[in-house]
This record gives sequence, C-alpha cells and structure tokens, in this order.
Amino acid sequence: MGKLAYIDCSSGISGDMMLAALVDAGVALETLNEAIGSLGVDARIVAAEVKTKGIRALKITVEHPPQTGHRHLHHIRVMIEQSGLTDRQKQTALKIFTRLAEAEAKVHATTVEKVHFHEVGAVDSIVDICGVAVGLDLLGVDRLVASPVPVGSGWVQTAHGRLPVPAPATAELLCGIPLADSTVQAELTTPTGAAILACLVQEFGPLPAMRIQRIGYGAGSRDLEEQPNILRLFLGEPIQMLTADTVWLLETNLDDTSGEWIGYCTGRLLEAGALDVYTTAIQMKKNRPAVKLSVLCRQEDVAQLEEILFRETTTLGIRRWPVSRHLLARSRHTVQTAWGPIEGKICWGPDGTVRFSPEFESCQQVAGRHGLPLRSVYEAAQRAFDPTQASPPESH
Repeated sequence: MGKLAYIDCSSGISGDMMLAALVDAGVALETLNEAIGSLGVDARIVAAEVKTKGIRALKITVEHPPQTGHRHLHHIRVMIEQSGLTDRQKQTALKIFTRLAEAEAKVHATTVEKVHFHEVGAVDSIVDICGVAVGLDLLGVDRLVASPVPVGSGWVQTAHGRLPVPAPATAELLCGIPLADSTVQAELTTPTGAAILACLVQEFGPLPAMRIQRIGYGAGSRDLEEQPNILRLFLGEPIQMLTADTVWLLETNLDDTSGEWIGYCTGRLLEAGALDVYTTAIQMKKNRPAVKLSVLCRQEDVAQLEEILFRETTTLGIRRWPVSRHLLARSRHTVQTAWGPIEGKICWGPDGTVRFSPEFESCQQVAGRHGLPLRSVYEAAQRAFDPTQASPPESH
C-alpha cells in the first residue's frame, strides 16, 4: 500500500516550503543534492532549523552562482530528460513545468514554446520543482490531499512589474482549486506552489482518515505577523477504504411552481451533470404546502445548474454551501446470467466486505426483452455475483 500525504496550506505554499517539508519528513538531503547535481546546474540545497512564531521548522536555501538570461520550456525539458532522475521523477517534474508554461502562455497571449520563464526558470525554481518530484518519489507517496489554499492579499513585484495578489499565472493555476480566506498582506501562494497543487493533488479538503507516521514542517522565506509561515506535510497510510471529497448543495423552496415544471427541471439538472436531485415536501408561510428542491453537484457545475433553476422554476433565490462526503470504494462490474450480461457496481465497506448492486437500466432491458418480472432479474444478478472474483481497487 502506497503512502498518503496531506499538505496543510494554512499559510499558503511555495516550492521551497514544500521541498523543506519533504526533507523534514525524511528525504535525505544528500540524495536530493545528488539528483540536483545530475541536472547540470551548479546548485546545492542547504537546510537549517528555524523557529517561526515558536514553531520549529526546516528552511532550505539554494546556493548557486549568479544567474543571467532566461530559459524556455525546451531548455528545461532537455535538462530533466538528460538527468539522472528516475522516469517517474522526470515525468512529475515535466508535468509541473508544462502546467506552468501553459498558465504563462495563456496570461501573456503567447504559445507554450515561446514562453520566457523568468522567476520560474531561475535555478531556485528548477531545484524546487525537481526536488519535490524526487522527494515525493523517495517517500513513496501515491496520493496527495491538500487543504483549501490561501493566496494572501496586496501586491507582489515580478519580472512583469508590480502585480496584485494572486499574480495572474498563480490565479490561472488555481482555477478549480478551493481557496481559503486570508487577509495577510503578502503573497502566500507562488506560481510554483500553485503548479504543484494543480498537477499532483487529487483531492482538497480536511485532513483525511489516516495513520500518521511523520510530519514535516517547511518554513517560508518571510515572517508573518498574523501566523507562523509554515507548511505542514502529514505522511502516513489510509486507515479505511473510504474516499472523501467536497461537493456543493443547492437548495430552493418552491410554493408557486407546478409539479410538471419541477419534474422537467429535475431532468434538466441531471442531464447537465448534477450528482443528485431530490425534492422534500415542506410547509411555508401562510400555510402553503411547498417543495424544497435540492441539488448536489461539483463546484465547477454550480453556475450552470443555478442558471437552470432560475430559468425553469419561479425561484427568486438559491441557497448554496459546500458539503463534505465520504464515499465507499467502488468499481463497475458485469455478471453473466441465463438471459445475458447484467451491469452493476461493486462497493467495499470499511471492513473489506463487498456487495454487488445491479443497475436498474440493465435489469430493465433484460426484463423487457425476455418478458420477465424485474424482481426476478435483480435476484438472478445477485446470485450470479461471485465476491471471490472481485478485486478491490487501490485503497485511497
């Protein structure tokens, strides 16, 4: 079973903070420097213990001679491909750099090939990104989860001048990632840190159920008045076959919409990607019987589904908030019956027990084709399931 790592980004994230946390969690500095040396850059990682607001953390510094000029993505690609990094480490590092180039290209209205890496192409960033790729591989991390990300506020000085926080490339990289509120007057999340999250983190939310083995503390480069400027990396193993994610719940109360309209709206919402739609009978003001229409959806679908609700019902307002949920591990499965194959899903409980649920549409088709009671088809599918043939998916 691979390792699970959780990134606590309560003070944001940068490449050097992530790398420092990896070293503090057990990655050997000597091994990292050997890997960095194979890139052909004259640079060396130095680590030192520091205290920030009374909390011990590790701070890294990249020592190198003064650098001049800019690099393009193809320069960095050649460096990585010709290095002594493993294939997995190369793939991870190239994935991060490519995502950075795509973000810069979009912001500056150019192509990936023509992007000039300024801060990102500097030796420090090359060391940070490649070091993170090597460190995660050496620790055996297979799954990364992170907290919502604060970006800070104010202004930051870049090669393109003075820009508001988050800088344009950082904001582009954080699209689709949940952000945390922060009034700190500083750039808490850098483009490199945002790219690491965008490329490597599979899930954002609270600390998942896990058996913690080690915690690494990585210090940032500046002292913050409001809080310790550190990133915490929790390393361990998942303790149950459950996954967790964050979805959105949309709700509206309807006391002047016909049942036909609500039924039609429900269908439109499901077609547009809603995870679930359901109604609840309620009593509203003036003793009016009404319906509460609830929609469960992904964050990226909120705007589209709200538009459908406003267009297809008489609502004047929609309540919405993020909700966390736990999901059992599951996979698709097909059983063979006397009437042909029937599709369904297998799910595994936290204790490893397995159960099979036939799909209604598949059973309906078989029942209609052969003139059978639907219940008989369901029961036949259940009997045809062999739990010994079901291999559980990789634990999250």
